[in-house]
Amino acid sequence: MMTIVYLLVAVAAAAAVYFLFLKKSPSTEALPPREEPPRLAERPAPAATPSPSVADRAGAKPTPAPSTTEPARRAPASATPAPAPAEAPAASVEVSTAAPAPTAAVSVEAPAPRAPVKSLAGERDVASLRRGLTKARSDEGFFGRLRALFGGKKELSADITADLEEALLASDVGVRTTELLIQRVQETLHGKELVDPVKVWDALRGEARRILSLEGRAGAFALPAQPTVVLMVGVNGAGKTTTIGKLATKLQAEGRKVVLAAGDTFRAAAVQQLVVWAERVGCEVVRGKDGADSGAVIFDAIKKAQELGADVVLADTAGRLHTKANLMTEMKKVVKTVGKALDGAPHETLLVLDATNGQNALAQAKEFKDTLELSGLVLTKLDGTAKGGVILGICEELALPVRFIGLGERPDDLHPFVAEDFVEALLGKDGEAEGGA
Repeated sequence: MMTIVYLLVAVAAAAAVYFLFLKKSPSTEALPPREEPPRLAERPAPAATPSPSVADRAGAKPTPAPSTTEPARRAPASATPAPAPAEAPAASVEVSTAAPAPTAAVSVEAPAPRAPVKSLAGERDVASLRRGLTKARSDEGFFGRLRALFGGKKELSADITADLEEALLASDVGVRTTELLIQRVQETLHGKELVDPVKVWDALRGEARRILSLEGRAGAFALPAQPTVVLMVGVNGAGKTTTIGKLATKLQAEGRKVVLAAGDTFRAAAVQQLVVWAERVGCEVVRGKDGADSGAVIFDAIKKAQELGADVVLADTAGRLHTKANLMTEMKKVVKTVGKALDGAPHETLLVLDATNGQNALAQAKEFKDTLELSGLVLTKLDGTAKGGVILGICEELALPVRFIGLGERPDDLHPFVAEDFVEALLGKDGEAEGGA
C-alpha cells in the first residue's frame, strides 16, 4: 500500500515538473523572432559614409555627406543592400561633372590667341624701322638730301622749290609725285611759312603720310575667309618665295594654321625653298611635279587647307616679266582656277616689288595692275636702297596700299606697313618722339 502511495507521489511530482517545463517552453519559442541580425544589418548605414570621401576625392564639397547617409536611415532593413549600388553612380556623376570643367575652360581659351588677328601690325617699333632704313637716312639717301636742304637753316632761299624738286627726283619719288608734293606744300603754306624750314619739313611729312595711308586703306591685312587665299605675284627675283616664308612664320606665331602652295613649278629651287620654310615653320606644303600646272597645285592646296581647317593659304607663283604678254595671260588663268577651288579666292593678290629697282619697279607695277586685280603691294629690300622715295611714287600713281615691307633677311624683318610709322622712320629727325620705339 505504501508502495502505491510512493508511486503516486512520484507520478505527481513528475507531472508537476512536466507542466512546469511545458509552460516555459512557449517563451522560448519567442526566440526565433529574435532575428536581431536585421538590426545588425542597419549597421551598413555608417558604411555609407565612405561615399562622401569618394566624392571628396572627386572634388566635391563635404556638405553632401548628410544627404548621402539619409536614404540609408529611411530605408527599411530589407532594402539596405540597395543604397550601396545607388551611391556608386552618385560619386561617378560628381567625377564626370568635375572632370569636364577644366576641359571646357581649355576649349574656351584655346582659340583666344586667334581671335584678335585683324592684321599683323603688332606693337609699334619705329626704332627698328629706322635701323632698316639706314641707307635711305644716310647723307646720300632720301632723308639725307632733305636734311641738307633744310637742316640748320633759319630761312629757306627763294628757289626752295627747285632745290626740293631736285632732292625728291634724286630719291626716286618720280616726276608726277614730286610735282604733286610741291604743289600740296605750296597750297598748305602761305607767305613766310614757305621759307620756314620747320614748316616746310612738317608739311612735306604730312603729305607723305597722306599718300601712303591711302585714306586708311594701307596696311590692313585681314583674314575674311577660312581659308583666306593669298596669291603672291611679281617678276623673277623680287622675293616672293622668301616673303611667303616670312609671312608664314608671322601667321603661325599668331596662332594661325597655314598651308603653303608651291605654285612656282618652273623653278625647282623655289619648291625646295618652300619645303625648307614649311619644315622650319611647322606647316603643310602642297607641291606638284616639275612643270606641273601652277593653278592645279594651288587648287589642291586650297582643298588640303579646307580638310585641315587651315586659316591661310599662301600661294607662290612663277616669276614672270611684265613685258611678256603670254605669261601675264597665263597668270589670269591661274587666278580663275583659284576662284573655282574656293568662291571669292584669291582674297589677296599681292604684288611683290624689289625696291632697289627704283622707277623700274613702278613700271612693273603698272603692267601687273593692268592684268590682275591687285589688292596690295609688298616692297622688299628697302634696306638695300638709299632711294626710299620710290614707295611714295608707287602708292601715289597706282593707288594701291602697301601691306608689308622687307628690311632684311630674318623672318622678323618683314614689317606690316603702317604709314605713320614709316614716315616717322624715314623722315623723322633724330631725337624726335618715336611712337613707342
